[in-house]
Amino acid sequence: MQIILVSHARKLPKTLDLANRRLRWKLLSLLSLAVLACVSLGAALALVIASPRDHALAQLHDLQQQIRQQDSQLGSVRVDAQRSLNALAVKLGQLQAQSTRLNALGERLVQVGKLDGGEFDFDQAPAVGGVEDSSGTGYALPPSLETGIDQLTGQFNTQQAQLSALQSLLLDARIESNLKPTGMPVPGYISSYFGVRPDPFDGQSERHTGIDIATPYGTSVHAVAEGMVTYAGVRRGYGNVVEIDHGNGYMTRYAHNSKLDVHPGQHVQVGDVIAQAGSTGRSTGSHVHFEVWYDGRVVNPLAFVRNHR
Repeated sequence: MQIILVSHARKLPKTLDLANRRLRWKLLSLLSLAVLACVSLGAALALVIASPRDHALAQLHDLQQQIRQQDSQLGSVRVDAQRSLNALAVKLGQLQAQSTRLNALGERLVQVGKLDGGEFDFDQAPAVGGVEDSSGTGYALPPSLETGIDQLTGQFNTQQAQLSALQSLLLDARIESNLKPTGMPVPGYISSYFGVRPDPFDGQSERHTGIDIATPYGTSVHAVAEGMVTYAGVRRGYGNVVEIDHGNGYMTRYAHNSKLDVHPGQHVQVGDVIAQAGSTGRSTGSHVHFEVWYDGRVVNPLAFVRNHR
């Protein structure tokens, strides 16, 4: 079989003899190359067309993995937050118990201080006021927990205000109590009372301006109230005497001491040792003559020595 190829009118035609084995191999090779080129071109076109879809699928897969990771992290955060809320709820319960104990303490202080219960009602909040602050934190606790914390904060603010006022009042009462003569200046028994009595030396009627407390020689004499020593020395009939001005109208006098342990101008507290008991001056034995003066007048000390601070 022969194939005649005519390329130009002026040129001679070419003849291809298919019976030639060498020619047949050339033609077969050219045909194979053409088929391979078509297949490669199709594969390239397929890749070009399919590549965006595969890329999108890969991105979608990555996003799904990120979502799963974030969901896992969110679960951990949720567990941690719930654990924190549980701990906060436990702490809130402890604080509420502490608030209850503070209320009980405040009520007890009111009773001990003998104060007006209506003035310190720990079940009611004191009247307060202030400018409203509209700024927010941007974070909210669960309603029940937030309400509990707000209520507890209000309770603590109420208790702080009431206890502060109570503390001031009790301190004032304590100061006033410390300035008022209370109790015995020495241990012992009352051997002579305030008022008219027979004079121990001549038997004549006399007015006794204090009480005599029999006690062993050298017994420590204590101040029965806080004050300033205005006199420490010898007075006629009194022997060694100490006088203390308590600054609230009261003055106390301690007489017949064997020794004086304070000096004028010295500030003394309740219970400070001011002298040693003795029998100086007009005395028949070791004792302390104790007087109480109020607003410049001598008064019966009996009510003061029998009282307790």
